[in-house]
Amino acid sequence: MLSFFTCTQGKLYTVEEAKKGCWIYMVNPDNEEIDSVCTLAGIEAEYIRAALDEEEMGRVENDEDKTLVVVDAPVALKDDNGSVTYSTFPIGVVFTTDYIITVSLKENSVLKDISEGRIKSINPSLKSRFFLKMMLALAARYVQYLKQIDKITVYIENQLNKPTKNQEIIQLMELSKSLVYFKTSLKSIETTLHKVERGRLIKLYEDDEELFDDVMIEFRQAREMADIYASIIAVMIDAFASVVSNNLNLVMKLLASITIIMSVPTIVSGFFGMNVEGIPLAQSFWFPVGVSALIIGIVAFILGRKKMF
Repeated sequence: MLSFFTCTQGKLYTVEEAKKGCWIYMVNPDNEEIDSVCTLAGIEAEYIRAALDEEEMGRVENDEDKTLVVVDAPVALKDDNGSVTYSTFPIGVVFTTDYIITVSLKENSVLKDISEGRIKSINPSLKSRFFLKMMLALAARYVQYLKQIDKITVYIENQLNKPTKNQEIIQLMELSKSLVYFKTSLKSIETTLHKVERGRLIKLYEDDEELFDDVMIEFRQAREMADIYASIIAVMIDAFASVVSNNLNLVMKLLASITIIMSVPTIVSGFFGMNVEGIPLAQSFWFPVGVSALIIGIVAFILGRKKMF
């Protein structure tokens, strides 16, 4: 998908052809779209294809009047069981003299919000401010997904008092994996932003300095949240393992107690069933039953005092 956006009276509008100062929005572009944008903007195809690799790490590349910034964006996914998982994928932002270009392998909710006018006061002709507002919205999306992960974690935590299911443990493992992706991406974004700031690869005006500080604060907060939630989930996984082990011990103790109690009638009946003369009341049915019941009661009392069941 290839779209062009320009700003008129503070609002973004779609245009048929690229104009100077417009935003070129690319989502999973084909070769023809890549070639047309490269010819229009005077850039190499590698600048566009960099963000189409799902394994691409955050980085900054500068060449005279062209700058490429690759950052990771969060995404929420649903599996076949309806459980929500989270991951990241790269977004490439290319700065040229006349255009700002964004390219990604799949549609991103932040860029979609920008294109649909949900983020106000954004003008692609002010490329540095456009980028910073995009990054601020990206940080807010990370925080939003992290809060969702926290809510899911709290829900699973409440299930600790109930019989533990494999699905809950698997979901915890998926959330832990999602947080690993988030932590890695957030650290990479912070490093990339520091490179942008130190290298002055993107011209920041005086009004942009405060916005840049806000962006750094938001990403730092998101990274700290990811670290905290990752620690919480690690503790919860250990707690689940302890609960499962404890439940197994309780079941084994109960089964051992039942086995001991059930063995008493067998021993008594076997003793009275021996072909030995002189056993009192050997021909009586109720006498061995009574002896068995008495011994069972004594054994049950002892096991109960030992908290075996």
